[in-house]
Formats: sequence, C-alpha cells, structure tokens
Amino acid sequence: MKKQLITTFLLLYTFAFHLMAQQPSGSNQPEIRKVPFGDPFIMLWEGTYYAYGTQSDQGIAMYVSDDLLTWHMPAEAKNGLALHRDDVWADRWFWAPEVYHVNGKFYMYYSADEHICVATSDSPFGPFRQQVQKPMIEGEKAIDNSLFIDDDGKPYLFFDRFNDGLNIWVAELEENLLEIKPETMVKCIHVSQPWEEVWPRVNEGAFVMKHNGTYYMTYSANSYESPFYGIGFATAPSVKGPWTKYDQNPIYQKPGDLVGVGHSALFTDKAGKLRIVFHAHNSTTRIHPRNMYISTVKFENKNGKEIMVVDENFITPVLKAR
Repeated sequence: MKKQLITTFLLLYTFAFHLMAQQPSGSNQPEIRKVPFGDPFIMLWEGTYYAYGTQSDQGIAMYVSDDLLTWHMPAEAKNGLALHRDDVWADRWFWAPEVYHVNGKFYMYYSADEHICVATSDSPFGPFRQQVQKPMIEGEKAIDNSLFIDDDGKPYLFFDRFNDGLNIWVAELEENLLEIKPETMVKCIHVSQPWEEVWPRVNEGAFVMKHNGTYYMTYSANSYESPFYGIGFATAPSVKGPWTKYDQNPIYQKPGDLVGVGHSALFTDKAGKLRIVFHAHNSTTRIHPRNMYISTVKFENKNGKEIMVVDENFITPVLKAR
C-alpha cells in the first residue's frame, strides 16, 4: 500500500511538473497595462480613435487605437503629449481634455490651474497651442469644459463653476469657438438628489448630446476620490434648459468590481454604436492612477419616456507597444 501511494505521488508530481513546464515563465509573460487616464475623452476621426485624458503634469497626454481595445502612444505626439504646458497659459493641473474637429481645425477644451481653456492645432496629435495665452474666463475658477454644437450650428460650452460646491453651467460661444459670451451664462444643474450627497457638493463633467429632439446631459456626482463617484443624466427641451434629472439616478455606479466611476463622455464607434468612456479608481483600495474603461449606451422606453441606459458589461482597454 505504501509503495502504491509513493508511486501515485510520483506520477502526480511528474504530471504537475510537466504542466508547469508548458507554461511561459513569469518573466516572459507580457505585462498587461491599463490605459492610465482620468477624465478620458475619445474622438473618432478618419477611422482612428484618439484618446485624451488627465495624466501628465507636463500637459495633456494621448493614445491612439484602431479597435478601442488596444492602444499605443503615437510617435507623432512629442513625448506622448498632444499639448505641452510651454505652449499655453498656466503650468499645472492639466485636466479633462476634449478634442473636436470643426471646420478643418482641431479644438482642445481642457482645464489648467482650475480655469477653463481652449487650444488649437492642425492635427489631432497636436501640438495644441494658444495664440493668446489666457483662460476663457479670467479671474474665476472653472473646470471641465465641454463643447456642444446645436443643429442650427450655434456653439455652446458646458463647464463647472465653483459656487455652492461645483455645479454645471452653459454659455454661448463666439463663432471662433475660442471665446465665451459672458452675458449668456446660465446655470444648468446643482446637487439636488440624495445619491449626490455622499461628499462633497459636486455636479461635474457634463457631456451633452441630442436624441430624438431631447437634450441629454451626462454628469458625475460626489468627489472623484469617493468609491461612490457615479454617473447620472438630465434632460431638457433646449440647450439652456430647464434641465430635469432622471429620478432613478445614478445610472452607472460601481459596475462589476469598479469603484470611483465617473467623468464620462459619449462617442459613436465605427459601427455606429453609441459608447461611453469613463474612468475608475485603480483598485478598491487605491485611487491613482485612475484607468479608462468603455461601455455601450442605449435608450429604452420606460413609462412613455426614453431613458438612457449604460451596459453593466464594460471593456478594459490596454496599452501595447507598437
């Protein structure tokens, strides 16, 4: 019996050793790296996806992709930056970029030193520069600016102002897309639902689209540092409101094993599918570096109203060397 047990043990050991020999050693396994972006934004232009986000203290970083799953740093962006702080106003806190191609030029709206700014380039890779180096609103803190151009071609800018916490405002832009018309500023939404009151008073990161004649605004609430950071939406009959929050918000909070989910933006992929890009904490115990994730958005009819729904099943983009 003892001999039989020894023989069985040796066979199992040999089998296990054989299996281990078939696996690549730890040093040879490719490292899986997520895309380390906070406040991510994705633009599809001429068949390529361009992602911009909060990452560098030197400016605004970017990555590119053909399929949304694998991303790489483009050689065309110097040191991986689409915008460098030497080319613009301010020298710190470069956050929340969004890039749009309008009339043959690329416009980047972003935050710097807690002020909203815009820079331009002839290429999605940059370098984005300011000819006049100043914020869009001087003398007042504001962040998270997002461009929306209505069906009639009139441009608007949504952004956060620091009054009663952070709340979301909108203003008309001049035709050059570089300047705000201060007299047109209108408040959109502020903290008003119980789920938004975890800490502190924050409604931020607006993104606006139009669907079947109704304006939809996605936004984030609670501190980005909180695991209860989440995404809600509001609707309005016009750009300037009045905006009404969905009474079942949040529509996206703690999906799967993610926490700190928010600061989203919408885009349409190559197949015509509406997508949402957002960031989440690095893990349930560590905030930074935040990482980029992507899900799918659809509209469902509930009680006679179209409701924006975000798929719980998200994809996790990864970085790969090219």
